[in-house]
Amino acid sequence: MIRFFIKKVGLKALPILMPQSLSHIIIHLVFSTKDRAPFLNDAVRPQLHAYLAGVSRNAGCESFRVGGTVDHVHLAIRFSRIITIAELVETLKTSSSKWLKSKSSELAEFGWQRGYAVFSVGPGELDLLIHYIDHQEEHHRKKSFKEEYSAFLTKYGVPFDERYVWD
Repeated sequence: MIRFFIKKVGLKALPILMPQSLSHIIIHLVFSTKDRAPFLNDAVRPQLHAYLAGVSRNAGCESFRVGGTVDHVHLAIRFSRIITIAELVETLKTSSSKWLKSKSSELAEFGWQRGYAVFSVGPGELDLLIHYIDHQEEHHRKKSFKEEYSAFLTKYGVPFDERYVWD
């Protein structure tokens, strides 16, 4: 629906179209636990994934899928036009870290890696990304997180220095 107001110009009333700010940006966000420690066991993962999806939605970003393994997460998100990627990642990591620590004394030392990777995904690739996220356990029987992460950075042409990727 196009909204408009009437502007009086002399004796004439002319419609003024109101501009819209529209976007459809899908991102694939990946980050790991600090030092890739295997904190995210089978009991906590489904709850964490649901929690991250909720945080994403509360930030105005539609969450299509959250998944991962014991040491990292993947998120498929429709990115909001009113938040920066850095703000979204900070919100996701900070709130989920606090939430996880409150769940169990075994998670008292939990932390996320400082960095993250984010890639744009076309709408036609969303189903493939969701499938990929849904099958993380299977993928990681063949490939470590480091191998997966490096492969994504290379695939998307992101220059990186090995000395600083693995904090």
